[in-house]
Amino acid sequence: MKMCDRKFKSFSRKAGLTIMATVFFVAMHIAAFSQDGNAGINEANTKVRGYFDSGTNLMYAVGALLGLIGAVKVYQKWNAGDPDTGKVAAAWFGSCVFLVIVATVIKSFFGV
Repeated sequence: MKMCDRKFKSFSRKAGLTIMATVFFVAMHIAAFSQDGNAGINEANTKVRGYFDSGTNLMYAVGALLGLIGAVKVYQKWNAGDPDTGKVAAAWFGSCVFLVIVATVIKSFFGV
């Protein structure tokens, strides 16, 4: 390796470290002037509370869809004469009731 190549490698390594250090300190300087964390938390709280009604309606819609699917499955089992039809019906009905109760309890518990 020539002397010129060694100097160039050493120079490029030093230049790279200098550039990386400069970028790091500029980023730290910008971060030091960032906004208060409380404002961000309050904004996130407001947005999540705004989405909660839509999420509750979506949960009710999913419950209704699962109820229809469950009703069809129970009907098929009932017509086929399966002995465990009552157990399957109770499971599907219980899952739909659970979705409705969970949505209502969360709404009242968190005061949304």
